Amino acid sequence: MSEDLKPHRYEPIALSDESTVVAEFVPEPRVRESDYQSEAALERDFIAQLQKQAYAYLPITSEADLIANLRAQLAALNRIAFSDAEWQRFFSTCIAGANDGIVEKTARIQEDHVQLLRRDDGTVKNVYLIDKQHIHNNRLQVINQYEAEGRRATRFDVTILVNGLPMVHVELKRRGVDIREAFNQINRYQRDSFWAGSGLFEYVQLFVISNGTLTKYYSNTVRNGHLAEQRGKCGRNKTSNSFAFTIWWADAKNRPITELDGFTKTFFAKHTMLNILTRYCVFDVDRKLLVMRPYQIVAAEQILQRIATSTNHRQLGSVAAGGYIWHTTGSGKTLTSFKAAQLARGLPEIDKVLFVVDRKDLDYQTMREYERFEKGAANSNTSTAVLQKQLEDPNARIIITTIQKLSRFVANNRKHPVYDAHVVVIFDECHRSQFGEMHAEITRVFKRYHLFGFTGTPIFAENAGSGGNPLRRTTAQAFGDKLHTYTIVDAINDRNVLPFRIDYINTIKTADHIKDKQVPAIDTERALLAPERIGQIVRYIREHFDQKTKHSASYKMHDRRLAGFNSLFATASIDAARRYYSEFKAQQAELPAAQRLKVGLIYSFAANEDDPDGLLGEEAFETDGLDQSARDFLEAAIQDYNALFSTSFDTSADKFQNYYKDLSQRLKTRELDLVIVVNMFLTGFDATTLNTLWVDKNLKAHGLIQAYSRTNRILNSVKTYGNIVSFRNLEQATNDALALFGNKDAKGIVLLKPYAEYYAEYQGKVAELQALYPLDTPIIGEAAKKSFIKLFGAILRLKNILTAFDDFAGNEILSQRDFQDYQSLYLNLYAEFRNASEVEKESINDDVVFEIELIKQVEINVDYILMLVEQYLKKKGTGKDKEIRANIERAVDASPSLRNKKDLIEQFVDTVSNKCEVDTQWQDFVVAKKAEELERIIQDENLDAEEARAFIDNAFRDGAIPTTGTTITKVLPPVSRFSKDNGHGRKKQAVLEKLGTFFERYFGLVGDTVD
Repeated sequence: MSEDLKPHRYEPIALSDESTVVAEFVPEPRVRESDYQSEAALERDFIAQLQKQAYAYLPITSEADLIANLRAQLAALNRIAFSDAEWQRFFSTCIAGANDGIVEKTARIQEDHVQLLRRDDGTVKNVYLIDKQHIHNNRLQVINQYEAEGRRATRFDVTILVNGLPMVHVELKRRGVDIREAFNQINRYQRDSFWAGSGLFEYVQLFVISNGTLTKYYSNTVRNGHLAEQRGKCGRNKTSNSFAFTIWWADAKNRPITELDGFTKTFFAKHTMLNILTRYCVFDVDRKLLVMRPYQIVAAEQILQRIATSTNHRQLGSVAAGGYIWHTTGSGKTLTSFKAAQLARGLPEIDKVLFVVDRKDLDYQTMREYERFEKGAANSNTSTAVLQKQLEDPNARIIITTIQKLSRFVANNRKHPVYDAHVVVIFDECHRSQFGEMHAEITRVFKRYHLFGFTGTPIFAENAGSGGNPLRRTTAQAFGDKLHTYTIVDAINDRNVLPFRIDYINTIKTADHIKDKQVPAIDTERALLAPERIGQIVRYIREHFDQKTKHSASYKMHDRRLAGFNSLFATASIDAARRYYSEFKAQQAELPAAQRLKVGLIYSFAANEDDPDGLLGEEAFETDGLDQSARDFLEAAIQDYNALFSTSFDTSADKFQNYYKDLSQRLKTRELDLVIVVNMFLTGFDATTLNTLWVDKNLKAHGLIQAYSRTNRILNSVKTYGNIVSFRNLEQATNDALALFGNKDAKGIVLLKPYAEYYAEYQGKVAELQALYPLDTPIIGEAAKKSFIKLFGAILRLKNILTAFDDFAGNEILSQRDFQDYQSLYLNLYAEFRNASEVEKESINDDVVFEIELIKQVEINVDYILMLVEQYLKKKGTGKDKEIRANIERAVDASPSLRNKKDLIEQFVDTVSNKCEVDTQWQDFVVAKKAEELERIIQDENLDAEEARAFIDNAFRDGAIPTTGTTITKVLPPVSRFSKDNGHGRKKQAVLEKLGTFFERYFGLVGDTVD
């Protein structure tokens, strides 16, 4: 065997000053081709462009060739030669372990990219899978039409190999085809074949989908999580697993680069591709891979660039050494700031990175986010003493703290060695308190600092107000240059946040006179707090709550099926909040518990509840400042909360903070319907389940945008906008704020169109549906079926928007039964096309995209079916039973989740005879059928019976079938893992499919275990 050669490193080309994201992309002028372009031609052009960019084309299509190339590439990267025995050991343990899945392989690339090779002579050698320090040492190759033999023979479009490992997969569709079908195709690959053979394609970190005209990218988490959702188990934090979470690539000016040619020249530039893989992915503690968006990468690099240039120019300790990032609320500010902090921590000249938040309520959220990205990175501190210990600890490189604690530390330590350290200070939100005396004191004592601020709503001269130090009124005065901008208009154009829909509700005639400036302020307040007006508003909220929050819609989150969304109610004062809470209690007092809205209340002392400059008042986190009456009322409201959730909070300091945390968590998990606030939760609080803000409060400028933005986080295709229901005339304030923080055209982008425009489009689509596809006429031919699918999908999307408009009720055009029948037809075609694509080697439904998530929102549950069964039994023999039986069949056919249980339901209806206790009889029936079907699978697949039952019990307990790890291996009969025909892999996948189908059929029908 040859001796190991000394590791060799190719010097990178302009690595330090080469931006990952191109500053400005100008497409090359070219004559647009008029000829039809096939998918094959698109693929050829794409590969040719990659070759021009120094990607080596590799004409391989089999796993044997792929593994041989991997061996050669790793040998070249590490300057070693593997013996056959060494390679077999290394490959089977460090690359393709039998029980490794996507998560384990992603962890290997992101966290453990240096593996240990045990050599034949007993020594141990470090082997790099990817070189993260000198990225241009990595070798990039491109392959296409790779053949995999999984559930069926599959050919992948184009794959980028990094040092021989598949790390980026590109799925292409011909021009004119919806790129969502490319997304769906990748899902099918994961199900059918990415796991096949040695599972090397589970190393893919990023996916790119394109139809030539439109191109997007996303991480393997989105794909893996999407499939987990389809199996019935969602992500722990949010359902970021649908096509809505795919990402547009752009230049530094936020102009999307959508054409495949331009995308290839920029995104697939070698330094860009390798930087994204090695620097701009975050593998969080929930084992989800997050890939950064272009504007996030630009911001992080601008901060690093400013650190470097200001250090070189000896500008430390001045505004010239820092700057601010204007990224709109909801655009992923915490991830950007975390990555900037993480990269700054790695600079040899930096001693500390301080991440400073302004208030404790933000501290809780930011702490959780930081801990999510890197366990232990955000060393939280509960006291100034702990902060001091961390500042003195050289190993505490990133410290998260509040500006109040940092200010107390400065006040108590006039001299300290840390003041001479080279520090980066990042402010989570640049709002007013950081422009005050605390800001001045901190910047006075630290000598060698870089100060950076993140904000979604900067303070400009136009909205700066008149208070405080005139030299620190604007964000630029306090923090320095604006380093990057990503406005609310950019975010909505990119679909990174949702637009808003605003209702202005005039509650009583008195409100018209409030605009008159002759009315004294005290009379205005008295009119706004009149009991009649309070009562009207509460009645309006109760009557419209289900409609605005889509209570009839359902979706899965945290393994629970949730009904609709929830809301905040922003009030102008503590007095107003108390009155509204009392009115909700009074109006709901006689209702059964199940019909009452779950209403929470929270407030604390605030010096200025309504701020004249538009900033939301700075609420303290303590209740000591409250007058006795306000505190007693809050205490009583917390006792109501305790009774509802079996908790034990009160207004004492520690317990009130825990009440805040518990309340915020229940908001996020949709356990509360509505929370009444004054200023709390209106800034810095993110809950994807929130879709409505009820407003009885004067808002403007940054306060208005911050409050509105609580509602517009993306969750799923059911949530298409954030609802604002304003009981005050905020129209001009809204337009002014959008112009200030967006642009003059922002209103047309940020706000939904009027009802009439959506309804006119809906009328036209329904008329077309009824004319072309009457329910009593079958749809003949593939072209007609595809046309129907596209048309009904458009109707589903429009109806989803229209249901939140008050005017839509009673104007649906299609009767409930006709809509149900069309939906059944739609689901039949979904099953037909899906089955056809599984039979064919290549998908035949390239241009078919189904809106299944929108259908699931009106899901019919088993309880409804059992109610119909009860009616059927009571009417049996009267003649009306046939109609009820038809209703049962129609309801099951229209339900995505009940269709695979249709035979069970029909058998039950045929066999049940007792009109009483239908629920109990159903439970007994399902338990028996469930046990019978599992025994059949055990026998047919020769499984270990005890292990199989335990495996299924755990799956029903956890809400999903585990596809990785050793548990499934215990269930299988003995098969060699190393057989040439991959018998183990095939058997494992076949059993997982059968058990997965069994799980989907019975999950949620009864109990948690198999008897």
